[in-house]
Order: sequence, then structure tokens, then C-alpha cells
Amino acid sequence: MSNTETGLYLYDGTIGNVGMPGAPVVDFRLAVNAVSGDVTGQVEIHQAIQGGNYSGNVTGVMHYTGYGEYTKVISLQGYVHAAPPLIGTFPFRAHMSINNEGNGMGGFDYLDVHVNGVPVTAK
Repeated sequence: MSNTETGLYLYDGTIGNVGMPGAPVVDFRLAVNAVSGDVTGQVEIHQAIQGGNYSGNVTGVMHYTGYGEYTKVISLQGYVHAAPPLIGTFPFRAHMSINNEGNGMGGFDYLDVHVNGVPVTAK
């Protein structure tokens, strides 16, 4: 992942404290249009509690900042579907500030869960 990407490219990674027991973690797989900045993809939320897994589709936008450590910012929104015992669809939002390698900091919201200031790691 770099500032010289053209066309459509994939960006896969995680948002969250991977390895911290009980912490929610988001796995994402995004297609990014390098020219328009449009983003579309899928997210999966994993948390080691009963009913802690969700998945869904997201859309968003990537902006190139052109300065500093984090050269790109991404915002995502969509809906995630609950695994049993919960039933339903819930709003999901995420934000990321990343460097040219796709690593940085971010956060996400779903249900009553609000996570900020956690690592973003490219796969």
C-alpha cells in the first residue's frame, strides 16, 4: 500500500488490541479505488463472549493527508449482523489513520461498544 497506488486495490487488516483477552477486534477486507477514494468491503467483529461475533458490509472513503506519520485517513460505516443468541442488524462505524504500509491507529463503534486509540495492522 502506497501513495502511488492506481486503480482498485485490496487492503486487509485488523483494528483492535489483538491478543488482549476479551477485547473486541475487527477484521476488515476492503477494496479501495485509489482515484476516487471510495472504499467498500466487509468487516467481522470478534469478541470472546457469548454473542460477541458480528459481520457485515461497509462503505466509506479514504483521504490522502500528504503529511505526517499517518498519510491516509479512512472512515467506514455500515451494518453488522449478530450471531445467535442476538438477532438483528446494528449500525457500525470505524475510523483509521494509517501510514503507507497500512499500519496506524483507529477505532470503531457498534451497539454500546466504543473503542478508540487502538492499533490498526495491515495483513
